[in-house]
Parts: sequence; C-alpha cells; structure tokens
Amino acid sequence: MASTLIETALKTADETREIAFGRDVVEKTGEIFASCFPGKKVIVVADGNTFGACGDAVVESLADAGIEAAAEPYIFPGTPTLYAGYDNVEILREHVRPLGDETVICSIASGTLNDLAKLASGELGREYMNVCTAASVDGYASFGASIAKDGFKITRDCPAPAALVADFEVMAHAPQRLTATGYGDLIEKIPAGADWILADELGVEAIDDYVWSLVQGPLRDTLADPAAIAAGDVDAIAKLAEGNIMSGLAMQAAKSSRPASGAGHQFSHTWEMEGHGLDWEPPLSHGFKVGVGTIASCAIWEEVLKLDLTQLDIDRIIEETPTAAEVEKFVRGMQTERIVEDAVKHTLNKHLEGDELRARLEKIQEAWPRIAERCEKQLASAQEVMDMLHTAGAPYHPELIKIDWDRFRETHYKAQQIRSRYTVLDLLTDINMLDDIVEKLFSDEGFWGKHRHPDN
Repeated sequence: MASTLIETALKTADETREIAFGRDVVEKTGEIFASCFPGKKVIVVADGNTFGACGDAVVESLADAGIEAAAEPYIFPGTPTLYAGYDNVEILREHVRPLGDETVICSIASGTLNDLAKLASGELGREYMNVCTAASVDGYASFGASIAKDGFKITRDCPAPAALVADFEVMAHAPQRLTATGYGDLIEKIPAGADWILADELGVEAIDDYVWSLVQGPLRDTLADPAAIAAGDVDAIAKLAEGNIMSGLAMQAAKSSRPASGAGHQFSHTWEMEGHGLDWEPPLSHGFKVGVGTIASCAIWEEVLKLDLTQLDIDRIIEETPTAAEVEKFVRGMQTERIVEDAVKHTLNKHLEGDELRARLEKIQEAWPRIAERCEKQLASAQEVMDMLHTAGAPYHPELIKIDWDRFRETHYKAQQIRSRYTVLDLLTDINMLDDIVEKLFSDEGFWGKHRHPDN
C-alpha cells in the first residue's frame, strides 16, 4: 500500500509505524487502525470540508473493521476556515479526554487539523492517526505541530502520527490552493539542501547520507511539473504527497527539521512569529510564505556563489565584527517584543569573535571550492523558483502575500536571528557581508530591484 520510498523510510521512523499510500486506500483506514491500535476505540475528528472529502468512507471502513466508536465524529465547522490556534487544541483535547485512554483520534485532515489532533493527542499522552485530505504540507509525518497562541505561531513539541492514510484521489480533489501550498513547502528543500551542505563542510552539522536521500532523492522529480500539479493531475499530486510525507519521515529519522528546513523556512517562521496572515480568511498558509522565502534564499545564494571566499581578509573581518553587546543591541532594535528574547538567544549562540571567528573564517577559505561546487549542483536560480511557483498557482512575490518592500528587506536580517540553525545567512554574517548582499539584491540591477512588482 505504501510506495517503495515510504516503505524504506518507515524502517527508521520511530513514531510512525504504518502508512497506506495509493489509490482507494481510504478504504483501508479501519484495517490500519486495527493493526496499529489493537483493542482501542476510535473517535473520528474532521471539519465540515474534510469530512465532506471522505468522512463517510472513513467511518464505514472503521465500522467494517470492527472498531468501536467511542463517540460520534467530532466535526469542526467548515466555515470560517479552521484556525490553527491553541484554543482549538484545547477544545479538541477536552472533548476527547473524558472518552478515556483507550480512545484514539482518527483525524481526517490537511495541515491545520492534523496539527490540532497531533498536539491534542500529544498533550493527552495518546497516539493518533490521520487520513490526509490534501498534498498541502510536509508536516503530516513529522513530530511537532505549528500552533498559534495569543497570535504567536511556533512549532510545539508532540509526537508524529502512529499511522497515515494518503489516498491519491482524495488529495487530487482538494482545493487548488492547498495543493499549491504543499508545493511551496516542498520547493524550499532545494536551498535547504545547500544550507545543509554549507553546515556540513564547515563542521557545524554533518549530513546524514541516508536522511539526505529521503528528501533530496525524489525532490527534483516531484517538483518537475508544476503545471500538472496546478491542473490537479492525480499522478503529479501523488508525487507531491509522497515528497511531503518523505520530508516528515526524514525529520523523524534525523530527530531534527534540518533535512527539510533552511533559510527559506526562516523567512516564513519570522512572519508567522509576527502573526502575519493569521487573521485572514482563509489564513495565509505556511507553504505560501515558505515559497516566497525560497525565492529569497535562492537569490541570496546566487550572489554568494559569485564571491571568491578563498581570498577573505580575515584580519579586517575580525576587526570589523561587532561585539556581542553590539549584536544584542541590533537584534533588540529590530525584533518585536514577543520574539526578541529568543532572537537574542539564538543570535548570540551563533555569534563568533576573536580566535573562534578566525578558525571559522579559515575553514570557510579552505572549504569554499568544495562548498561552491556542491551548492551550484544543488541549487536552482531564484528566477526558476519564481517561475515554478507561479506555474503551480502559488504566490511568487512578497506583495502577493502582503509583505511590503521595507518589511521584506528587513526580514533578510530577522530571519538570521530567529533560529540557531546555520544557513547561508550565517555565512554572510560570519564574513560580515550580509549588508553588502542585501544592498546588491535590492539595487536596481539586483534580483529584487528587477522584480520590485510581481508583474515585472
């Protein structure tokens, strides 16, 4: 029932045990539930839209497998669009809690409701399973749930699903915007791979070849036909779903989001932590923000690869590098109140001075020919990514997600500050050239200077 790639990845997943992946596999829901949760009762959780997609088939399959329902399906309203807010986690958790530890959630969901079920189940100390209704997110098989509380969206710790059911036909009939957001989420794996190569070569975070293969192996083929994905082609959407599920399984194997997340995701995380688009109807999706961040990341990489970093003036860089106190002042002057303390912590954790910075710069000099060669093979151009997103029906410019020009430019700095993960933004910070590259990108002859508006 699962693809060969997924079957391979399941061998190293420590939380997800079974995945049904194919045509008409929604009929296998009961069989999968019985296998994973013998003797347990079920409560089906959906919203009005996802239950309409395949709810009757899921309920029938569970009943046919002899699974006892602990209660009637719990169905959130279909409109307005369900919000990934912690209040909805609490509503679901407290509805399910009285049903007892023998009751397992079977959610019928795309990204938002899957995250609600994931965190509600995690807080109750219970496993859960999900029936996927769209190829919209790489988080189906990952640990952690992206949930907002008090208008502040972060990833909160909780286990991955014990089982997934991903039916091609169901996902192909999802709204096109959900498929497009899945494409935006997945395409960032291209520059995220370059960021990991960089960290690997500098001795910051080694690449695990097996985990790398789970994401990067099928990636280019998955992304190759954005027009077919936009048109709802079942085979193309099946590839997209497989790629996103593989990303989640890779994160399980790595015990980290590194295989699936680089600087492009940090653009999205910055905007999410600032609450951007959370109050829209429908809320601005994670993948739409990630897609724009991917273009930004690839544009940065293009400029970096024009540099010859074997010729660094190390003494000058060390002399001009700001002190920790100056860095902290800069971060505090840039980040919002709700983000600033974490941003200061992460930025100072990465900040180097003196002999430590000298060692890093010498390593950059020594490794640069290998970094450049490997990353050139890994990357796509910013223009290519912009065109692919446009064709897939996803936003391809910051204006299309209502990020104004000054805010977008500022995010090139903020994104470096919000995570400890080493990316191309940190390379530029180490060599004291982030200002230079941002200035070039936004100049009249730079990538963003030439693409100031989405119709250019």
